[in-house]
Amino acid sequence: MKKCPTLPHLIVSFLLISTFLFSLTHAAGGKWELLLKSVGISAMHMQLLHNDRVIMFDRTDFGKSNLSLPNGVCRNNPNDKALKVDCTAHSAEYDVASNNIRPLFVYSDTWCSSGSVNSKGRLVQTGGFNDGDRRVRVFDPCPTCDWKEIEFGLVNRRWYASNHILPDGRQIIIGGTQQFNYEFYPKSEGSMNALSLPFLAETSDGKAVDNNLYPFVFLHVDGNLFIFANNRAILFDYVAAKIVMTYPTIPGGDPRSYPSTGSAVLLPLKSSKGQAVAAEVLVCGGAPKGSYFNAQRGAFVEALKTCARIKITDPNPQWLVEDMPLARVMGDMTLLPNGDVLIINGARLGAAGLEMGRNPVLNPVVYKPDNAVGSRFEQQNPSTIPRMYHSTAVLLRDGRVLVGGSNPHYRYEFSNVLFPTELALEAFSPNYLDSQFASIRPTILSPRSQVEIGYGKKLAIRFSITGKIALDSVSVTMVLPSFTTHSFSMNHRLVVLASEKVNAVGNLKFRVQVTTPASGNLAPSGYYLVYVVHQQIPSAGIWVKIQ
Repeated sequence: MKKCPTLPHLIVSFLLISTFLFSLTHAAGGKWELLLKSVGISAMHMQLLHNDRVIMFDRTDFGKSNLSLPNGVCRNNPNDKALKVDCTAHSAEYDVASNNIRPLFVYSDTWCSSGSVNSKGRLVQTGGFNDGDRRVRVFDPCPTCDWKEIEFGLVNRRWYASNHILPDGRQIIIGGTQQFNYEFYPKSEGSMNALSLPFLAETSDGKAVDNNLYPFVFLHVDGNLFIFANNRAILFDYVAAKIVMTYPTIPGGDPRSYPSTGSAVLLPLKSSKGQAVAAEVLVCGGAPKGSYFNAQRGAFVEALKTCARIKITDPNPQWLVEDMPLARVMGDMTLLPNGDVLIINGARLGAAGLEMGRNPVLNPVVYKPDNAVGSRFEQQNPSTIPRMYHSTAVLLRDGRVLVGGSNPHYRYEFSNVLFPTELALEAFSPNYLDSQFASIRPTILSPRSQVEIGYGKKLAIRFSITGKIALDSVSVTMVLPSFTTHSFSMNHRLVVLASEKVNAVGNLKFRVQVTTPASGNLAPSGYYLVYVVHQQIPSAGIWVKIQ
């Protein structure tokens, strides 16, 4: 890929003008904090684990990173495309509490890979490029743990695939470059081979870039999988290997999958005792058809401004289209503890891919799914750091959103390019963390974090509020942290737990009893963040393991 010939002083001028233009727009709130000027690597992939540490990694064939491996350790890999001997790290562990980075050793190439956290809390990460495309890598959350690699853990090569954790504890790995099939991990009798999924071939445009990579995959509340690729979606029974439902094509017909990269979330699932749970999917942004190939020729088309929402549990589901305040490609969508959706990062022009995006979108947007149409979007205060291709965002236990990455080049490039490789780590604090809400913000007193509980069980939560409480404005949410890469937060889901009346149990202390999800179809087993939300202001979370 050729470097942009823009001169350094023109780069600075462009960024200043861009920041000024975005600053003129209305901003509702939110604060930015620079956590670290450099984590040493570009955070292309991120996952929060239940020890409050975030695992991040990029790719091994970027050349040297800015983070050295410890104790003189070097990676000797004759298959590497950049350096055969590399003494720098391409993965790191970020400790949220201490704000420190620990270098990790990853051997094979993790470029554009995928992953899930299993029911035991281990990060099981799959695929990549070159010698990494059939690898499985496992990371245990412990202070001294490092990556373990299984060389042929996958049947097929997986590059730009999507993963989802399943109710039985396995993860399914779907698609990837020229892979119109899926497989499971870990392997077991009856699941040793890859299985054909013609839908992926049907949504491919047959070119070098398929516009159906990193498909959006969500576990439906009936146990099937909602799979969205390009501009179409199906409900897929992976047990019987058959399509249960075909959804309407998204209005406008433009692709939303890589490289026309939009983003998607499964909206909050509201668990009500004795009632069926409705499920909705929201798909936002992306790039019009042909944007990638136009960008290759130097013509950067404006990104899509639309969000499309569909109730996937309806017998006759239809898409509802809304306009965002800003057009956005390569945005990340993150579920917040109060049920809102944060849309962050990305560009206004171009497509995903190396040096394919222009005009960074610095302002996040909050989407409020329960508001009326026309009043769901709130624009937030801007960052000063462009987050382009290979950016990420994940929710932290304290309610902040960790933002990192951006390396839209083949290697680490810090000068003489339009958008330098970005090694800085930021936190975005949504408006609910403002000090003005301190008196109505709950604090969870019990149970202790890391508590274990079964399905369909009662869980009593004690919490305090220093100000006046509105008893009818208390809810409890349960969030499964995401594996985030390439604008898709894999496995991410939020369940609003069925709850009983809130009772006072002492001075400024209260008790609410909730019922955990009935089955793994609603919440696959594993570690979740549980929050008490009062008047849309969430507490800090506690870790709860459901199994």
